[in-house]
Amino acid sequence: MQQPTSQQKLIAAFAALYFVWGSTYLGIRFAIETIPPLLMAGIRFVIAGSLMYFWGVLRGHERPTRAHWKTAAIIGLMLLLVGNGALSWSEQIIPSGVAALLVAVTPLWFVLLEWIHGGVRPTVGVFLGLFLGTLGIIVLIDPANLVGGLSVNIVGALVLLGSSICWAVGSIYSRRASLPSSPAIANGMEMLVGGVGLLVIGTVTGEWSSFHPSAITIRSMLAVAYLIVFGSIIGFSSFVYVLHSTTPARASTYAYVNPIVAVLIGWSIGGETLGGRVLLAAALIVAAVAAITILGTRKNTEVLEKLQTNKESDEPAKNVEQP
Repeated sequence: MQQPTSQQKLIAAFAALYFVWGSTYLGIRFAIETIPPLLMAGIRFVIAGSLMYFWGVLRGHERPTRAHWKTAAIIGLMLLLVGNGALSWSEQIIPSGVAALLVAVTPLWFVLLEWIHGGVRPTVGVFLGLFLGTLGIIVLIDPANLVGGLSVNIVGALVLLGSSICWAVGSIYSRRASLPSSPAIANGMEMLVGGVGLLVIGTVTGEWSSFHPSAITIRSMLAVAYLIVFGSIIGFSSFVYVLHSTTPARASTYAYVNPIVAVLIGWSIGGETLGGRVLLAAALIVAAVAAITILGTRKNTEVLEKLQTNKESDEPAKNVEQP
């Protein structure tokens, strides 16, 4: 049987990010109906992380070093404890589709952080994207109740915006971090650390007192199983693969599709409100993400390509033996 090419793997990984991750927002909402959010997320990642880690070990891959555990802990705590933990918590007070729209601004942080790191001057597309994104968030949150309609909890919205920044920082850090060569072991380590962190925070905040196993519904159990297999093992692994196979700006384009998938699934299956205000905010946020990641990174891409071309043209000369 012919093995899939790198291009085919990348396309499959993007497809998983676009559609699978878009569906996990409603999955989280169903899961936390009868399971406290931080404990649910912790259980989800501990199980998924254990499966991936021991799968990698059984396949004979290298054992992680102490340095590997350190970097995996940083990534796992930033992405899963803060990033996903905040999402799970916020869906107690924010509809899943709206949560996806707020998380959709993550690519803005990706590009801005890359600019800060690389020193590339922002383009007009960036300022346009920032304006549209800010306008979209204002329309969605509507703190002065100017637009009317669906009420969005401001605390939950701010928590999500803060967690999206942490997700971007952790993702960019992971591109340069020292991790095991086995993706299964590396991803498993990150999930284990993040999952344990979520269980600790859930314990400290008293979630065990409201956790009653006998009250867990079939829908919540199926949602957790779906999140473990599709959201964590397939989705998170696909994200890590894409992040290391292309630029951060392109890797973050899953935010183009996730909100649309989440809003439509939340409306059609979850019975969430889908009004003109949500649609307007969705259009503004997606347009902002597109403007920044497409128009905003064009200059950055041209600079990198020029540097790479110059580097390749210089390398043969360095390898020529002196007569």
